[in-house]
Amino acid sequence: MPAPHRPHRDPADVIDHFVALVLGHIDKEYPHKLDHVMNDESQVKGPKALHPIFYGSFDWHSSVHGHWLLVRALLRYPKLAQRDEVVRILDARFTAEHVKVETEYLGQKLRVTFERTYGWGWFLKLAAEVLLLQRSQTVKHQLRDPQPQPNSLLESSARWRSVLQPLTDAFLDRYLKYLPKATYPIRVGVHQNAAFGLALAWDYIQAAALQGVAYDELTRLIGSKARAWYLTDENYHGWEPDGTDFLSPGLMEAELMRRVLPADEFLAWFGKFLPRLADKQPAAMFEPAFVSDRTDGQITHLDGLNLSRSWCFRSLGRALPEGDPRRAVCEAAYTQHLEAALPHVSGDYMGEHWLATFALLAMTE
Repeated sequence: MPAPHRPHRDPADVIDHFVALVLGHIDKEYPHKLDHVMNDESQVKGPKALHPIFYGSFDWHSSVHGHWLLVRALLRYPKLAQRDEVVRILDARFTAEHVKVETEYLGQKLRVTFERTYGWGWFLKLAAEVLLLQRSQTVKHQLRDPQPQPNSLLESSARWRSVLQPLTDAFLDRYLKYLPKATYPIRVGVHQNAAFGLALAWDYIQAAALQGVAYDELTRLIGSKARAWYLTDENYHGWEPDGTDFLSPGLMEAELMRRVLPADEFLAWFGKFLPRLADKQPAAMFEPAFVSDRTDGQITHLDGLNLSRSWCFRSLGRALPEGDPRRAVCEAAYTQHLEAALPHVSGDYMGEHWLATFALLAMTE
């Protein structure tokens, strides 16, 4: 049996750098791009007053997935250089008072579409990571860690999960109310991409299931919408990228279907959706995007496209049978796209405030 694919780069070699990048901007309130409907003049406020947890990192969703990166670093890398600092910061951010403000913000008039569904998905991805961290620490505790620490990560992660639950419930409720009326998918390569938001929500459902918590109605809704929107799609044309894409509409759709369909059904669907994958077709999807100006916040989205494609190629390749020639094609595309973007994760704030998150997705999922 062939050896399992190993990433060309070891994320352990760069995780301290990625965490340092996030720590450098999660308290950076300005510059800031608000997604903020003001109902009256009393709501003319700055980012920190509006969002006491997720006020930094240029915009709300980037702050959310920056926090996700910090939690994943704690989960995956016990020798993380900034471990104690990260725990202190998250303890200070994830408080009942702060969560109350963030949750009440969602309940104001005309905010039903706030961060739909990109920010919704990313928050649930963060909540899933907290669940997984708590679970891993519980297992470690049950194995009788010979050197238990005061204020242990188990205690912190359990507290974070409990404190964040009202905000988690608010976003779950948003999905339950939105999906029945979402008649058509949104197939763009930017934030509104429907498949991306559903894939991350699905990841939360799976993490919760490991803790014995079932979300049957949301599971049913995501599965039914994925089938209604995408099940008959065939022969993906690959007209990408657009000039501001950071997601591949085709690969992201496939990533959602990989999650929600049984394995045999997914493989049959995937073969029809990308029937020429073994020949690296459609060709545009296999060519890393060229980034002409990394100081331009829209153009530098294309670095994110290379990273998110890398993430998808890696996951999709692993879903294919051993010996399938498409696995090698996906593995090569994973490495090529990762290498195209990884040197540019830092350098200019327009990319630096978010690209490390997508790099870590590509390297660890």
